[in-house]
Amino acid sequence: MTANLLEFDLEGLAVFCDGLGEKRFRATQLFRWIHQRGASDFDQMSDLAKSLRQKLKSHAHVSALPVISQHISADGTIKWLFDVGDGNAIESVFIPEDDRGTLCVSSQAGCAVGCRFCSTGHQGFSRNLTTGEILAQLWFAEHFLRKHLNTDERVISNVVMMGMGEPLQNYSALVPALRTMLDDHGYGLSRRRVTVSTSGVVPMIERLSADCPVALAVSLHAPNDALRDNLVPLNRKYPLDELMQACIAYLAHAPRDFITFEYCMLDGVNDQPEHAEQLIDLVQKHARQGLRCKFNLIPFNPFPASGLLRSPHARVQAFAKSLQDAGLVTTVRKTRGDDIDAACGQLAGDVKDRTQVQNRIAQQRTIALVPVASVPNDGLR
Repeated sequence: MTANLLEFDLEGLAVFCDGLGEKRFRATQLFRWIHQRGASDFDQMSDLAKSLRQKLKSHAHVSALPVISQHISADGTIKWLFDVGDGNAIESVFIPEDDRGTLCVSSQAGCAVGCRFCSTGHQGFSRNLTTGEILAQLWFAEHFLRKHLNTDERVISNVVMMGMGEPLQNYSALVPALRTMLDDHGYGLSRRRVTVSTSGVVPMIERLSADCPVALAVSLHAPNDALRDNLVPLNRKYPLDELMQACIAYLAHAPRDFITFEYCMLDGVNDQPEHAEQLIDLVQKHARQGLRCKFNLIPFNPFPASGLLRSPHARVQAFAKSLQDAGLVTTVRKTRGDDIDAACGQLAGDVKDRTQVQNRIAQQRTIALVPVASVPNDGLR
């Protein structure tokens, strides 16, 4: 079986080339052809020795993921559905803006975390993606967009690991992919412009700070453990205090001097004035220990299985104002691509349910969300 060269970061490709009896500079040349030029045909790689090209034809290939569908939103957002085999599919989304082009990348087929407000989690978990499958999304999108937009310049300036899956639960495949994104011989992205979003896998946050620190976003969504246990089940294993301590430690290595906290606004669930007050208290408590953060409030994108509704616009604005008045940098995310189901929380793909998640959801529906009035403030006030 031949090797898909998208599976290797530069160091891995150098080892592969060494196995072919080739020197490291050949790996660098090959890496540039693949990632900077989007080449998959070894005969195109004109500055490689003919003998090396012949070896590569026998031992390697460069293969993207099959595209099942492509949808272009009225606002220019593009969503691709990729086939990853065995009846599973993943989604990637390109979001164009005046000053940047952002690609939202998936790390798993499905997701095992099971957040209440995320349609991917309701599909269950199938498997981790390989490094090559993670990078194939960027490789395809970047070189498709250059042709689509008729440009030789780089189109994707930002990558956010906010697609399907929990990136830090696929750590061994994630880190080589990140290194390729950052490598000057690859995509040359800034560490400040590559973001890993996590629901709070505390040990892996600590490892990432040492292995490949990039911008970090944390899916917070609740100001106390009682409510977060319900919305983000991983909180039962890594509660808020542990998560905040991991964020503080990460800042010592991070390319940005703040952590982004993502907060999905759910009608009557986590959007009340008392929730804003608890959130302010949570942050101020840990700010004394070195926490620096900004908040990104996300309008919820409803889907039938969730049983949840989007917070009214006025309430979102009032919530944002409460945080801002307390001195917390707060933005409200502009919804993009919702007409093609490409907005935050809508990515689901075509994932087989291998975890009996639908049975668990049916059982959980007998348990109501914690009423607002009974949510404790965990002694933070």
